[in-house]
Amino acid sequence: MFDEQPTASIGDIAIHPTNPNIVYVGTGETNNRQTTSFGDGLYKTTDGGATWTHLGLRETQTISRIVIDPKNPETVYVAVGGHLFGANAERGIYKTTDGGKTWNKIKFVDDNTGFTDIAMDPSNSSTLYAASYQRRRSGCCFNGGRTGQRDLEVG
Repeated sequence: MFDEQPTASIGDIAIHPTNPNIVYVGTGETNNRQTTSFGDGLYKTTDGGATWTHLGLRETQTISRIVIDPKNPETVYVAVGGHLFGANAERGIYKTTDGGKTWNKIKFVDDNTGFTDIAMDPSNSSTLYAASYQRRRSGCCFNGGRTGQRDLEVG
């Protein structure tokens, strides 16, 4: 447990639909900018922010979106953009069914394509729509939005 989060760069925040003391915070900016700050995974508080637990996904560097299933709030989906300055196998969409104790990668395009957004179908929480985006910076240039960019139905 941490008394505070050690990472200042935030990609997304999601509040539990029935208990506002439970909050998930994904770290790392998802912008393709020269000054983008990296994160170190996902954090969760169950006491309204007094203490935080690191839930993993440390090597993702950027978490773009967190979606909590309103029908089963222990099920959480995370869209990961991945490393900005290199290939990263941790890009993708992750799912937990135990409130963040364990994670499974459920969607992956390639090492250069991450996910920027997830939307849950309001009439069927088992159907997700996700947007992927190919991004890769180097010392002089950046690649944004090439072959890996597409919209996908996840489940």
